[in-house]
Amino acid sequence: MVKPLFQNVLIVINASEASIHAAQYGILMSKLYHCNLKAVYVVDTASLKQLTTNKFFVAEESNMFEKNLLADGQRYLDYVSDLAKAKGVKIETEIRSGAVWSEVIMAADEMKAGLILLGGYKSEMNSSVIEKHDAVSSFSRDIISHANCSVLVVREKMIEQLYKLA
Repeated sequence: MVKPLFQNVLIVINASEASIHAAQYGILMSKLYHCNLKAVYVVDTASLKQLTTNKFFVAEESNMFEKNLLADGQRYLDYVSDLAKAKGVKIETEIRSGAVWSEVIMAADEMKAGLILLGGYKSEMNSSVIEKHDAVSSFSRDIISHANCSVLVVREKMIEQLYKLA
């Protein structure tokens, strides 16, 4: 018997609407394919340390900023948990600290993920399509390059409507 392609799915959550769309996509996937879901939010302490070292922040500011990011992360993960619960889907959540891309890779490896979902979107500007950068997209290349499983950037335009209909 062949195991399902997406038995374990990791969803990267950040402070963007695109990551919430990735969560909705993952919840629908879990509902349809009965895969295990985990949402992870990474507090980028690597960048905070760099900002402190380069004297952009003093240590107290960095600590306060990190506490605020932890609180934000918990709010976003609680929201994602509520979205999953509303659709009768189980989801595990975790807050991690460190460099975003490496923490995402480690979380995926630890859960033996077959798929990582990233939020992403495109915007039209002057009739050419450019990619908007959110908190994940600056790390997307590293996640895609180093992941030991497939990575999907969710750009489903109708995801909110599909989520509501499910």
